[in-house]
Amino acid sequence: MSAIRLLVLGDVRLRGRAHGYQVRNDLEFWGAHEWSAAKPGSIYHALKQLAKQDLLLAHDIAPSTAGGPPRTEYEITAAGEAEFFRLLRHALTATREKQELLTSAVGFLVDLPRAEAVALLEERVAALESWRAEVTSSWAPDGGVPPEWGHIGEIMKLWVHTAESDAAWARDLISRLEGGAFVMAGEGDRDLSVLTDRRPF
Repeated sequence: MSAIRLLVLGDVRLRGRAHGYQVRNDLEFWGAHEWSAAKPGSIYHALKQLAKQDLLLAHDIAPSTAGGPPRTEYEITAAGEAEFFRLLRHALTATREKQELLTSAVGFLVDLPRAEAVALLEERVAALESWRAEVTSSWAPDGGVPPEWGHIGEIMKLWVHTAESDAAWARDLISRLEGGAFVMAGEGDRDLSVLTDRRPF
Protein backbone atom coordinates (compact mmCIF):
# COMPACT_ATOMS: atom_id res chain seq x y z
CA MET A 1 0.00 0.00 0.00
CA SER A 2 1.51 3.30 -1.09
CA ALA A 3 1.53 6.34 1.17
CA ILE A 4 2.43 8.62 -1.71
CA ARG A 5 -0.77 7.71 -3.58
CA LEU A 6 -2.80 8.73 -0.54
CA LEU A 7 -0.80 11.92 -0.06
CA VAL A 8 -1.00 13.04 -3.68
CA LEU A 9 -4.68 12.19 -4.13
CA GLY A 10 -5.53 13.84 -0.83
CA ASP A 11 -3.63 17.03 -1.59
CA VAL A 12 -5.08 17.42 -5.09
CA ARG A 13 -8.55 16.74 -3.69
CA LEU A 14 -8.02 19.38 -1.01
CA ARG A 15 -6.89 21.98 -3.50
CA GLY A 16 -9.50 21.23 -6.16
CA ARG A 17 -6.88 21.70 -8.88
CA ALA A 18 -3.13 21.66 -8.35
CA HIS A 19 0.08 21.53 -10.32
CA GLY A 20 3.05 19.43 -9.30
CA TYR A 21 4.97 22.26 -7.68
CA GLN A 22 2.05 23.04 -5.36
CA VAL A 23 1.70 19.38 -4.37
CA ARG A 24 5.43 19.13 -3.75
CA ASN A 25 5.43 22.28 -1.59
CA ASP A 26 2.46 21.08 0.46
CA LEU A 27 4.01 17.68 1.10
CA GLU A 28 7.31 19.27 2.10
CA PHE A 29 5.45 21.68 4.42
CA TRP A 30 3.87 18.63 6.06
CA GLY A 31 7.35 17.09 6.44
CA ALA A 32 6.40 14.14 4.23
CA HIS A 33 9.87 14.14 2.63
CA GLU A 34 11.23 13.25 6.09
CA TRP A 35 8.83 10.45 7.06
CA SER A 36 7.80 8.97 3.70
CA ALA A 37 9.07 8.30 0.19
CA ALA A 38 7.51 11.56 -1.01
CA LYS A 39 10.54 13.04 -2.75
CA PRO A 40 10.21 15.45 -5.72
CA GLY A 41 10.76 12.77 -8.38
CA SER A 42 8.29 10.36 -6.80
CA ILE A 43 5.65 13.08 -6.45
CA TYR A 44 5.76 14.01 -10.14
CA HIS A 45 5.84 10.33 -11.09
CA ALA A 46 2.81 9.65 -8.90
CA LEU A 47 0.86 12.52 -10.50
CA LYS A 48 1.52 11.13 -13.98
CA GLN A 49 0.71 7.55 -12.97
CA LEU A 50 -2.50 8.54 -11.21
CA ALA A 51 -3.54 10.46 -14.34
CA LYS A 52 -2.80 7.39 -16.51
CA GLN A 53 -5.01 5.35 -14.16
CA ASP A 54 -7.84 7.91 -14.53
CA LEU A 55 -7.66 8.79 -10.85
CA LEU A 56 -6.55 12.32 -11.71
CA LEU A 57 -7.50 14.45 -14.70
CA ALA A 58 -4.62 16.39 -16.25
CA HIS A 59 -5.12 19.88 -17.70
CA ASP A 60 -2.43 21.68 -19.67
CA ILE A 61 -2.57 25.38 -18.95
CA ALA A 62 -0.81 28.29 -20.63
CA PRO A 63 2.99 28.41 -20.31
CA SER A 64 4.51 31.00 -18.03
CA THR A 65 5.38 34.41 -19.43
CA ALA A 66 9.03 33.46 -18.97
CA GLY A 67 8.54 30.71 -21.52
CA GLY A 68 8.82 26.97 -21.20
CA PRO A 69 6.32 24.16 -21.65
CA PRO A 70 2.72 24.40 -20.47
CA ARG A 71 2.24 23.60 -16.82
CA THR A 72 -0.02 20.66 -16.03
CA GLU A 73 -2.71 21.01 -13.39
CA TYR A 74 -4.50 18.01 -11.94
CA GLU A 75 -7.91 17.47 -10.43
CA ILE A 76 -9.29 14.36 -8.82
CA THR A 77 -11.81 12.22 -10.70
CA ALA A 78 -14.73 10.28 -9.24
CA ALA A 79 -12.57 7.14 -9.40
CA GLY A 80 -9.76 9.03 -7.69
CA GLU A 81 -12.11 10.17 -4.95
CA ALA A 82 -13.18 6.56 -4.35
CA GLU A 83 -9.53 5.42 -4.29
CA PHE A 84 -8.59 8.19 -1.86
CA PHE A 85 -11.24 7.12 0.63
CA ARG A 86 -10.40 3.43 0.15
CA LEU A 87 -6.75 4.15 0.96
CA LEU A 88 -7.67 6.41 3.88
CA ARG A 89 -9.96 3.85 5.49
CA HIS A 90 -7.44 1.05 4.98
CA ALA A 91 -4.59 3.11 6.43
CA LEU A 92 -6.50 3.93 9.61
CA THR A 93 -7.32 0.29 10.33
CA ALA A 94 -4.31 -1.63 9.00
CA THR A 95 -1.82 -2.53 11.71
CA ARG A 96 0.79 -4.34 9.58
CA GLU A 97 1.57 -1.50 7.16
CA LYS A 98 4.50 0.91 7.27
CA GLN A 99 4.12 3.80 9.71
CA GLU A 100 4.18 6.33 6.85
CA LEU A 101 0.80 5.08 5.64
CA LEU A 102 -0.86 5.76 9.01
CA THR A 103 0.93 9.11 9.27
CA SER A 104 -0.44 10.06 5.85
CA ALA A 105 -3.94 9.02 6.84
CA VAL A 106 -3.90 11.09 10.03
CA GLY A 107 -3.30 14.14 7.84
CA PHE A 108 -6.61 13.50 6.09
CA LEU A 109 -8.58 12.21 9.09
CA VAL A 110 -10.82 15.30 9.04
CA ASP A 111 -12.06 14.37 5.56
CA LEU A 112 -14.17 11.65 7.19
CA PRO A 113 -17.39 12.10 9.17
CA ARG A 114 -16.69 12.06 12.91
CA ALA A 115 -18.59 8.83 13.60
CA GLU A 116 -16.80 6.99 10.81
CA ALA A 117 -13.37 8.18 11.95
CA VAL A 118 -14.12 6.98 15.48
CA ALA A 119 -15.37 3.61 14.20
CA LEU A 120 -12.25 3.08 12.07
CA LEU A 121 -9.96 3.93 14.98
CA GLU A 122 -11.92 1.58 17.24
CA GLU A 123 -11.37 -1.13 14.63
CA ARG A 124 -7.65 -0.33 14.78
CA VAL A 125 -7.60 -0.65 18.57
CA ALA A 126 -9.39 -4.01 18.40
CA ALA A 127 -6.89 -5.34 15.86
CA LEU A 128 -3.96 -4.16 18.00
CA GLU A 129 -5.41 -5.73 21.13
CA SER A 130 -5.92 -8.99 19.25
CA TRP A 131 -2.32 -8.94 17.99
CA ARG A 132 -0.97 -8.18 21.47
CA ALA A 133 -3.01 -11.05 22.92
CA GLU A 134 -1.68 -13.42 20.25
CA VAL A 135 1.93 -12.42 20.93
CA THR A 136 1.62 -12.68 24.70
CA SER A 137 -0.22 -16.00 24.63
CA SER A 138 1.93 -17.68 21.97
CA TRP A 139 5.41 -16.27 22.49
CA ALA A 140 5.59 -14.15 25.61
CA PRO A 141 3.15 -15.32 28.28
CA ASP A 142 2.86 -12.86 31.18
CA GLY A 143 5.07 -10.44 29.27
CA GLY A 144 8.08 -12.68 29.75
CA VAL A 145 10.25 -14.27 27.08
CA PRO A 146 12.06 -17.59 27.57
CA PRO A 147 15.69 -16.77 28.48
CA GLU A 148 17.00 -19.28 25.96
CA TRP A 149 15.73 -17.01 23.20
CA GLY A 150 18.40 -14.49 24.09
CA HIS A 151 18.22 -11.19 22.26
CA ILE A 152 15.63 -12.59 19.81
CA GLY A 153 13.11 -12.30 22.66
CA GLU A 154 13.44 -8.53 22.32
CA ILE A 155 11.45 -8.81 19.08
CA MET A 156 8.40 -10.04 20.98
CA LYS A 157 8.84 -7.30 23.58
CA LEU A 158 9.00 -4.76 20.76
CA TRP A 159 5.79 -6.15 19.21
CA VAL A 160 3.96 -5.91 22.55
CA HIS A 161 5.26 -2.40 23.25
CA THR A 162 4.37 -1.21 19.74
CA ALA A 163 0.85 -2.64 19.95
CA GLU A 164 0.28 -1.07 23.37
CA SER A 165 1.58 2.38 22.40
CA ASP A 166 -0.29 2.42 19.07
CA ALA A 167 -3.53 1.43 20.82
CA ALA A 168 -3.02 4.06 23.53
CA TRP A 169 -2.52 6.75 20.87
CA ALA A 170 -5.67 5.63 19.01
CA ARG A 171 -7.76 5.56 22.20
CA ASP A 172 -6.62 9.08 23.05
CA LEU A 173 -7.53 10.33 19.58
CA ILE A 174 -10.94 8.61 19.81
CA SER A 175 -11.56 10.36 23.11
CA ARG A 176 -10.68 13.75 21.62
CA LEU A 177 -12.83 13.16 18.56
CA GLU A 178 -15.76 12.14 20.76
CA GLY A 179 -15.14 15.34 22.73
CA GLY A 180 -15.56 17.44 19.59
CA ALA A 181 -11.95 17.99 18.50
CA PHE A 182 -11.43 19.23 14.95
CA VAL A 183 -13.93 20.15 12.25
CA MET A 184 -14.79 16.89 10.51
CA ALA A 185 -16.46 16.25 7.15
CA GLY A 186 -20.01 17.59 7.06
CA GLU A 187 -19.45 19.90 10.03
CA GLY A 188 -18.11 23.00 8.29
CA ASP A 189 -15.46 24.29 5.95
CA ARG A 190 -12.18 22.38 5.65
CA ASP A 191 -9.19 24.15 7.20
CA LEU A 192 -7.04 25.23 4.26
CA SER A 193 -4.24 26.71 6.34
CA VAL A 194 -2.47 23.36 5.88
CA LEU A 195 -1.73 24.43 2.27
CA THR A 196 1.55 26.25 1.76
CA ASP A 197 0.09 29.29 -0.02
CA ARG A 198 -2.87 29.67 2.37
CA ARG A 199 -1.09 29.80 5.70
CA PRO A 200 -2.12 32.69 7.95
CA PHE A 201 1.52 33.76 8.48
